[in-house]
Amino acid sequence: MAIKIGDKVRFLNSTGGGTVVKLKGKDLAIVEDEDGFEVPVLARECVVVAEAGTPAATRTAAPAYAASPASKPAAGSTPKETRQAAPEPEYVPEETPGGDLLQISLAFLPAEGQASNPSGFEAFLINESNYYLLFNYMSTPGSGWTSRCNGLIEPNTQLRIDEFALEVLNNFSRIALQFIAFKEDKPYSLKRTYSLEQPLNAVKFYKQTTFAANDYFDDGAWIIPLVKNDQPVERITVNPKELQEAMMRKAAQDKAPAPKAAAPEKARGNDILEIDLHIHQLLDSIAGLSNSDILQYQLDKFHEILQEYAGKKGQKIVFIHGKGDGVLRKAIEKELRTRYKTYYVQDASFKEYGFGATMVTIK
Repeated sequence: MAIKIGDKVRFLNSTGGGTVVKLKGKDLAIVEDEDGFEVPVLARECVVVAEAGTPAATRTAAPAYAASPASKPAAGSTPKETRQAAPEPEYVPEETPGGDLLQISLAFLPAEGQASNPSGFEAFLINESNYYLLFNYMSTPGSGWTSRCNGLIEPNTQLRIDEFALEVLNNFSRIALQFIAFKEDKPYSLKRTYSLEQPLNAVKFYKQTTFAANDYFDDGAWIIPLVKNDQPVERITVNPKELQEAMMRKAAQDKAPAPKAAAPEKARGNDILEIDLHIHQLLDSIAGLSNSDILQYQLDKFHEILQEYAGKKGQKIVFIHGKGDGVLRKAIEKELRTRYKTYYVQDASFKEYGFGATMVTIK
């Protein structure tokens, strides 16, 4: 029987139960117990004892003495009746082909009902393997780790492990997860223990394009693979200086004596490229970002463009930074004086941009 919101359920593998108040995807139910706490439980671990709208007098519940071997029979019952109480079925995880290789991911989603303008987010751990995983999920603002959630996730399931507001994103400069994999009551291949760190770019939480369609959730999500085929997913880091040198070497290798017919290519290379660094042109929302976060994001975009065109000599790039209080302009001028001293720099056309733009010519 499919579980619905409003159903009264009891748990198969632990004592307790309550009323289903939410459904997360196809497999997870949020059950409110008698104390008012919401407990996430796999749907297959719940037994419906009263459907939504059923009067309490007609609920079908197990005999009180059947809930625990140590409980006494109800008045008027006999030992024979006690022995005949059917035991609860034992949950056995279903194994999938290829599931003996660990596939683990982390997912971030806007909090329920906040997809268009989120003020908070949820985190889910996705276990696509035939192994149980003991896990520890941590965060840090830069010094010292704080455990945000730890416990057990069953084979081939997903588990909600965190919920946080936009205001606490500064505590998420990095996260880390640790795993120990095992099976119950059967032989299995020994897996390594995992301790994985993941840098988090807080700006990505402000861009709707980060949360894309996926195979795990009905809503858009940011899926971060952690382990694929038993191997940790390596995070590729790029040294900007090395990247620039590689691009210049590649440009030199590709350069060949140009025939006269190639003149149009040179003309196209000299076309002026405009880059608007106003933050509202770069991000969908800046809610929760500090002024320093905004400035850093603008400078990152500035460096990204100069690195992309480092090998295109003669390329003119106009960076539109606006006049404002001059903070961004001064920061750009400093970078040009120190890191890009060989480039030609001038104020862009006053007629077109006023005092709010700088033109850089790649040398």
